[in-house]
Amino acid sequence: MSPLPLSLAFAVALAASLLVKFWLSSRQVRHVAAHRGQVPAAFAGSVTLAAHQKAADYTIARSRFGLLALAFNSAVLLGWTLLGGLNLLNGWVLDASLALPGGWQAMGYQLGLVAAFMLIGALLELPWELWSTFRIEQAFGFNRTTLRLFIADMFKGLLVSALLGLPILALILWLMGAAGPRWWLWAWAAWMGFNLLVMVVYPSVIAPLFNKFEPLTDAALKERVEALMTRCGFAAKGLFVMDGSRRSAHGNAYFSGFGPAKRVVFFDTLLVKLNGAEVEAVLAHELGHFKHHHITKRIALMFAMSLAGFALLGWLMQLPAFYLGLGVVPNLDAPNDALALMLFLLAGPVFGFFVTPLASHFSRRDEFQADAYARAQASGADLSSALLKLHEDNAGTLTPDPVYARFYYSHPPAAERLAALAS
Repeated sequence: MSPLPLSLAFAVALAASLLVKFWLSSRQVRHVAAHRGQVPAAFAGSVTLAAHQKAADYTIARSRFGLLALAFNSAVLLGWTLLGGLNLLNGWVLDASLALPGGWQAMGYQLGLVAAFMLIGALLELPWELWSTFRIEQAFGFNRTTLRLFIADMFKGLLVSALLGLPILALILWLMGAAGPRWWLWAWAAWMGFNLLVMVVYPSVIAPLFNKFEPLTDAALKERVEALMTRCGFAAKGLFVMDGSRRSAHGNAYFSGFGPAKRVVFFDTLLVKLNGAEVEAVLAHELGHFKHHHITKRIALMFAMSLAGFALLGWLMQLPAFYLGLGVVPNLDAPNDALALMLFLLAGPVFGFFVTPLASHFSRRDEFQADAYARAQASGADLSSALLKLHEDNAGTLTPDPVYARFYYSHPPAAERLAALAS
């Protein structure tokens, strides 16, 4: 197999995805700007013109920033692959690994290659994260993160990633080299086991490294929430309030954990914005996802897609054209497992981008189902009121471009969602 077809396919897919993304974002900016001057009729009595215009300006600012980041990230991806960046990094790390003791060279080289790649990627991404947090979020009054907290979070994230990521990476790389032709099946089982373990330990071990979680102390709200959970046949390990206000003014509520380790978590900013009935309705929506088995289905889909991905990688990594077609010369005297894994993770999202609208469609369907469940178990009017407050709190635009929304939105646009709740 010649490497040229893969190079062409990758280049065409990258160019096509880039053009589609620019086209969609441009549509979004134009549509939101064109409707900035007037609150939609459906929201005229509940949303002020100032709030509507703030949401429009915020959406436009983030969209324009996203276009710049998209161009930069596409150039970086092209640099890593077809322009030979990963091949160059591989040569440097391979030469450096020769200084390691003989028994450690192969694994040390592979772990070092992935670590170097991830560190460079993080450094390239850092200016964009800083600008997003301290310029855009700051300009619209959402950022509450200090530079000191930002840096602390960054180093904590790197430490957690190393402590969790390096062992599972080492195990997968070892399986790739030692488990025979069906290594991908064993690696998939290890990866899924690791993900399930993280779901269990995240609420009590990982999340508290970044935020404070305190038991819900509002007696009236706690009674209301527990009554709802009893009606819905749902049990959780606890009700907690998270200090989201340390970093952002955005509000949210979510379930964390897996199996018996599930927790209900409210952002403190959410509890300030919503009354008890509205909080109950938002929680009922989240319970609707569990009632309709959306979480289980998504985990099952993740299992299936991961299995297909590992199987595809198992086939591709045997083909020299896979490496050469993506700008890398495979090693002759060292394992290529880490190289293959990184190339797959770089190229996969480019081709996978084109199924985004399908994933968005099914996600919006799930949201409608969860809303219907919340309306039955709590109050549709309270959920509508809460959604409007959250849209204003998060500066979500009420006038997205329809094509953009169909392609990207995992949640239905506000107008469609509120109309469904009122029907």
